[in-house]
Parts: sequence; C-alpha cells; structure tokens
Amino acid sequence: MERKNWKHLMKIAMLTAAVGLVAAGCGNSNNANAGNANTASTGNAAEAPAEAVTISLGLLPSIDAIPFIIAHEQGFDKQHNVNLDIQTFKSAKDRDVAFQAGKVDGLSADLVAISIYNEAGLDVKITSTTTGEFDLLTGNDEVKEVKDLKGKTVILSKNTSTQYTVAMMLKQAGLTEDDITVTEVPQIPTRLELLKNNKADAAVLPEPFVTMGKTAGLRVLSSTHSAGINPFVLAFPQSAIDAKGQGIRDMYAAYDEAVDYMKTHDQSEYIDLIIKEVGYPDTLKNEIQVPEYLPAYQVDVKEVEAAFAWAREKGLLTKNISAEDVISDVQFKE
Repeated sequence: MERKNWKHLMKIAMLTAAVGLVAAGCGNSNNANAGNANTASTGNAAEAPAEAVTISLGLLPSIDAIPFIIAHEQGFDKQHNVNLDIQTFKSAKDRDVAFQAGKVDGLSADLVAISIYNEAGLDVKITSTTTGEFDLLTGNDEVKEVKDLKGKTVILSKNTSTQYTVAMMLKQAGLTEDDITVTEVPQIPTRLELLKNNKADAAVLPEPFVTMGKTAGLRVLSSTHSAGINPFVLAFPQSAIDAKGQGIRDMYAAYDEAVDYMKTHDQSEYIDLIIKEVGYPDTLKNEIQVPEYLPAYQVDVKEVEAAFAWAREKGLLTKNISAEDVISDVQFKE
C-alpha cells in the first residue's frame, strides 16, 4: 500500500471512529495454487494428497466466531484439508493491526466497515455473512418500545454498524436519528456500566454483554435478529482470495460441519468453549442461549445496498461502489 493511501486510510479511521482500516493485499503470500496442486503421479502410483492450506482469521470474541472455533477444536478443518489459524482480539483495532501486518488473511467485519475499507481504496471483499447480533437494551421503565426513545439518550459508537443498526430500528419505529440524543461510547463494557447506572436511556450491545445486562435487570427493546438486520460478514482482501481460493472453500466446508455438530450435540458439550472464547462469566453458564447457526451463505445484495446508502448519507462513502463490487463469488454467488 502506498504511503499516500495509508494517510488517506488513517484520516478516514480518525474521522469516523470506526474500526482501524487494513492494508489491501496484506494476506499471507503463500500461493494456494501451488499448495493445493496434486503431485503428478507416475505409473500406477496414487496421487499424493494436496497440501493443507493455512487460513488465518482475525476474529473478535463474539458469537459469530464460535463455528470457526469449533471447526478447529473438533478437527473439522483438518478433515477438509485446511488449517484454521484463529486469532481472537479484544478490540477491532487490535484485529486490524494484525491484518495490516499480514498476520491474518481474513477477518470478521460488518457492512459499514466494508464501505469504509473500499472508500479508502482497499479491495476487500465479502465472502459470506456471519451470525452476529446487536441488541438495543434499556433500563428506563418509561421506555417500553423503540418508539418510546423519542427525545431519549442512546449510547453507541458513531459511524459504525452500531449506529447503523439503531438507525434501522428507529426507522422501523417511525423515528429518525434526529429524534434521539446520541452519547458516543466506543468501549462496550463502559456502555453496559453507564446503562446499568441510569446514565442513558438505551445502549447497543453485543453478546456476552446482552446476557450480562439482562441478568442485571435490563430489557431488550430490539435486536438485529428481530429487526431483520444482518450487517455481520466475513471478509478477505482480493489478493488472499486469489491466492487461497480453495483454502477458503475448504474453510467453509469445515464451518458447515461445525454448524451440524452444534445441531446434533447437546450445548453442555461445547458451552465451556463458548464461555472461554466469547468471554461470558462462568456464573452465567445456565443463562447462555447459543444461536441456531445456519450453514454459511452469501450476504444479501439488498443488505449491502441499505448499509451503503446509510454510509453515503453519513459521508463515509463517496465513491461509486456497488454491492456487487464488494461481494466475492469464491464460495457463494450473491
């Protein structure tokens, strides 16, 4: 990445307070075509098995990481001739620094971040959706529904998928972002503590903080699931897709097997892993509700268009970039 592009990238990161931007083409330089090529057989000798490709993923400790973690822990990746190198990070900034340094090939992201990456000239593509969730919680007894937030204070992180999620929830309730007062708090644990201490009327939180909030008496007004919003995706730079296309396809085969595993095994068999990797307090072991994961599938074009339209309204996306421009067909067709 040229120096001027990185300057542009950093300006956007500071302007939007969004996730740190990543360098295009910073994936592992190993050539998957070479790694996956079968050794030519001689005579009647059987062909040698293809060498397993390593796919390194930068993930946050959230529920969308669980199928990937189980795929690796149960050895499904090895069975599908791929080695998942899963690196979990406590913040999006740390994850993106690793991505920039070439330590991970792909990362869990969201549609707003995808718009920002590509606005900065980075050729980052969506390879699939992931199963994430944001919930809008309140501790104010006067707030019974989302529409009751008119004139109220909501804690979120501006110019990110959390703000986009709230905008869509408000729209469904007949409100706009101008109808609320936003308090910007990027740190998720701080959002929870402020809400618990009645310093705001509502806040957007992911798991495990949603469960932690509910056990503290907070109530869920809406969620990305109930609102039909899914901004969560897995993304790779095009250079990594070109180099490791078969490895990415093998990764998704292992992911789907992990989803089947969770459907056919009691939650007690893997709940300790979720507690460890997602960061739930052990005291909430019986309160955790594991999502009903689906086999991996590609993002809906309309979801991307809606997020990009919002990003344009906010000035985060000025380039003429369409949904099709950022959707990869390495595994799925949109």
